[in-house]
Amino acid sequence: MPDHDDRRPGLETLAVRAGQHRTPEGEHAEPIFPTSSYVFESAAAAAARFSGEDPGNIYSRFTNPTVRTFEERLAALEGGECCVATASGMSAIYATCAGLLESGDHVVSSRSIFGSTTLLFTNFLRKFGIETTFVAQDDVDAWAAAIRPETRLLFLETPSNPLTEVADIRALADLAHARDCLLVVDNCFCTPALQQPLALGADIVIHSATKYLDGQGRCVGGAVVGARDLVGEGVYGFLRTCGPSMSPFNAWVFLKGLETLSLRMKAHCASAQALAEWLQDQVNVERVHYPGLASHPQHELASRQQSGYGGIVSFEVKGGQAAAWKLIDSTRICSITANLGDAKTTITHPATTTHGRLTPEQRAEAGISDGLVRVAVGLETLDDLIDDLRRGL
Repeated sequence: MPDHDDRRPGLETLAVRAGQHRTPEGEHAEPIFPTSSYVFESAAAAAARFSGEDPGNIYSRFTNPTVRTFEERLAALEGGECCVATASGMSAIYATCAGLLESGDHVVSSRSIFGSTTLLFTNFLRKFGIETTFVAQDDVDAWAAAIRPETRLLFLETPSNPLTEVADIRALADLAHARDCLLVVDNCFCTPALQQPLALGADIVIHSATKYLDGQGRCVGGAVVGARDLVGEGVYGFLRTCGPSMSPFNAWVFLKGLETLSLRMKAHCASAQALAEWLQDQVNVERVHYPGLASHPQHELASRQQSGYGGIVSFEVKGGQAAAWKLIDSTRICSITANLGDAKTTITHPATTTHGRLTPEQRAEAGISDGLVRVAVGLETLDDLIDDLRRGL
């Protein structure tokens, strides 16, 4: 986008304008390029394009104008040099690991991560000789103690899924760089509208674009943002060869989602805060997990590190799984689904859905109790959501 002075455009402006390169047709909205390949003027031109001598479109597995617009816009929002869009959030994590790690490397990860991410580290990366050590997200000393000479990468989600634990990104970035490691932060819950890990020292940011970047539960996609020498070479090289590609249509949907990202995140935060405060007063609720509450262990850190507390509220009900399922089944507005970041409020039981493939021991270590319920607060009228949960409580 044009830049007429030294001032960086605001986040909302970048979310609407960044990355768009109009075609000779003069379109106002971003076009979709549903093509698998591109035509070259000559054999020599094709050879120059394939060799990298002449930058440009080659094949839509790894070069597509619509996908590139999404990549440039998200990179601008996160303050990164480069973005690689992928087919899903999990493929973004795998592409990062496969593109930057090799057999014999070691990963230190928060144990408070998405269940599928835990399984990726323990069941699949291990097959290729990459080991992972899991530590408490909020214990910087534990992170330091777990780092080995062969440690290459530190990985975390902040806030975490589903307990909304907050990690000190700046402290972990300093630790990682002092020990010659990369810090990778999954920014799915906050998005760049609420938190920018790269500005706090992280090396790479991961997104499941499926969640808040889309905002309406329409498409599946992921993204990796960071420096050009890391993301633009290592991660992009994996994408080009192995092909976990984002479709042009999905990229276009995500572009439309980014345009309203800041507005939506403010609304999600406001309703989630009010709902969390209401849940704290309910007699059948044992504990509420939300960074916006003064009772949250990392409330002060979240206040410094984030511009908002997010739309995810988790809480533990008395009576274990039976009570949690009764609550979930009693709702009439909330959608019973494990997805999040939607305009529609969703509700799920993490112990039997998102973290259901973990062993009981792994769930216990991650703090996933049988009575835990996760609500991704949507954009409905707050009083209607409260009434919906009151029915089950």
